[in-house]
Amino acid sequence: MQGHGQAQPVKPPPSTGLLVFLRVFFVVISVCSFGLLGWTMMLRLALVTRKSLDWGLFVATLAAEILGIVLLGTEGGEEIHTPGGWLGLALLLGSLVVVISYYLSADIRHFHQLSYPTAGYAQHQQAPAPVYGYPQQQSPYNSATGPHTPVPPSTPIPQPGTPTPTPPPQPQRPAPARIDQVRAELDELSDYLRKHEDGR
Repeated sequence: MQGHGQAQPVKPPPSTGLLVFLRVFFVVISVCSFGLLGWTMMLRLALVTRKSLDWGLFVATLAAEILGIVLLGTEGGEEIHTPGGWLGLALLLGSLVVVISYYLSADIRHFHQLSYPTAGYAQHQQAPAPVYGYPQQQSPYNSATGPHTPVPPSTPIPQPGTPTPTPPPQPQRPAPARIDQVRAELDELSDYLRKHEDGR
């Protein structure tokens, strides 16, 4: 019998306290350096998420900060006098605001998805497909009416003068409900793992 193979162990996300500390730490060093170290936030985000978009934004942030430093370095004296100097300052401070906003939102979203991977999956769950050779149990829930109790089959009342019909043979008892529940959970788990293998 062939299966899906061994599932790779999922590394649990770091504790919330550590994540908050890292977010605050990277934002503080970027603000205290007036945007010169803003690229560190994007580097951490790219290393954590491993998305090509985040790597591209890291390179763009680093380029904008280097250009800002070069433009500020061409100023003669201690004060900014030229449009190039003002542009360099705007690049440093403007990129700092944008990078902090993006870094915090993307980092929080990434670790939220790691902590709650099945939040959106349960809403789109479908009934498992019938398995060949196993009896299927009907769900006691109906989407329109909610839970209901099964109605026992009615037995005909014999009329006087007619022979009493013999009761039909009892059908085989279906598998216990626990086995069906475990089977449904295993089907759901395999669908979930298939979805995550397709996304990687």
